[in-house]
Amino acid sequence: MTASNATLDNGGPPPVRFAFDRRTWKEVAHLLGDFPVSLLAFVYVAVTVVAGVGLSVTVIGLPLLALGLAGARRIGRAERARARALLGVEVDEPSPLGRPEGGGLVPWVWSRLKDPVAWRTVLYSFVRLPWGVLTFALTLVGLLVLWPVLPFLAHAMASADRAMVRGLLSPSDELERRIAELESDRGVVIDTAAADLRRIERDLHDGAQARLVALAMGLGLAKEKLLEDPDAAAAMVDEAHGEVKLALQELRDLARGIHPAVLTDRGLDAALSAIASRCTAPVTVTVDLAERPAEAIEGIAYFTVSELLQNVSKHAQATRVSVDVWRADERLLIQVVDDGKGGARLDGGTGMAGLAERLGAVDGLFALDSPAGGPTTVTAELPWRARTAHGGR
Repeated sequence: MTASNATLDNGGPPPVRFAFDRRTWKEVAHLLGDFPVSLLAFVYVAVTVVAGVGLSVTVIGLPLLALGLAGARRIGRAERARARALLGVEVDEPSPLGRPEGGGLVPWVWSRLKDPVAWRTVLYSFVRLPWGVLTFALTLVGLLVLWPVLPFLAHAMASADRAMVRGLLSPSDELERRIAELESDRGVVIDTAAADLRRIERDLHDGAQARLVALAMGLGLAKEKLLEDPDAAAAMVDEAHGEVKLALQELRDLARGIHPAVLTDRGLDAALSAIASRCTAPVTVTVDLAERPAEAIEGIAYFTVSELLQNVSKHAQATRVSVDVWRADERLLIQVVDDGKGGARLDGGTGMAGLAERLGAVDGLFALDSPAGGPTTVTAELPWRARTAHGGR
């Protein structure tokens, strides 16, 4: 005899318990709350947003509409919290709008007027009122009359609620991810451009500019000695001529570092072959491109290979290097392989992390495979953009 049978035999009452499980009662609570919540949201939207649209031809219309949309965002946040607590719907909060650049009323109003999250909440508030009336009525009837089928009815209506919350109140995952990436990439691009400008200024100040100053001084002294000591003046002019050659060479090297002429004139194949000849290890270059990419993409590909070959010369102790460049669908792929000692890392201080950031800033990818003992394989991807008509030669 079980304990329950013993209780019944002794004349005691059966244990008291709810007829439905906890999930059903939560769904019922959510459905009963749909009507009052949706009514309040509908009234708010009708008064603020609809009035703002109607008065948009006046001075106060657009600010009123912006305020209404800002409040609609708060309604969406409250509805997400209610669905999270009662329906178990995990919906991420959208990114905050933040303060618009420049401040002022007009930028603030404009940022709220173009907020897609707020407009989806407005649509949600309009759709929810008739649905809230229906779910409230059916749930109330189910509690009073149709309670045997209430769990199934409540679950079906709650599932529709979950779908509406996910569809209208959840942020776009892809959009949010791209916004975060672009904000990060913008900072990387700005920092990289600033570093490049500082490098160019330093190279000009310490190199060509110093030589040109010395050249001017030398020519001034030669001018003074021209009549009293022609031989000394001739020697000083010869020395100045040598300084001119060195200054021109430094300017050429600096220009090559900004954008080499061979890349502009002859493309990646010739430009990569030129930098390969300066590597300490023999380099095989293979460029398989039916057409040239856009100038910006071509320049990034050139400097990526240039920095990788510099790393090979400085750190790899390689005896053989291969550089392959090709196009696959809408991507430009670069692969540099060397048979050196390996062990390269993104955090190893060899500039790999900087390369990865620069490629990521233009929606590219950077992959490093460098086990200890080698070989090292670096694969880079860049978005393919066709060269415009004015970009050719």
